[in-house]
Amino acid sequence: MHFKLLFALVEDNKTNLVLKAAREAGATGSTVIPNARGEGLQQSKSFFGMNLESQRDICLFLVEEHLSRHILECIAVVGEFDTNPGSGIAFQIDVEDAVGVAQQVKQLTDVVEEEL
Repeated sequence: MHFKLLFALVEDNKTNLVLKAAREAGATGSTVIPNARGEGLQQSKSFFGMNLESQRDICLFLVEEHLSRHILECIAVVGEFDTNPGSGIAFQIDVEDAVGVAQQVKQLTDVVEEEL
């Protein structure tokens, strides 16, 4: 079984929505790294040295490769990435190897066979 690692950089007020959407789309778990910061095309605004942008969370999902695109698209819709500029991004990378995922493999085997 091959895996992809999905990264979703989301506004902190949408983190729970993104986690729920990913799980409903087939993700078997997630890791959230809170309080990230970044800039897009426009530099962030500040007021007397205080940052005015919202906090971001990094959501990580290790998912089976056949489910990855569908999960990525669901995350994008819920996070409003394409409709609301600056609301976040999501992307995926290949995972060469992974350990500690035996239970997920058992659960995903039937799901992936149905997809194929």
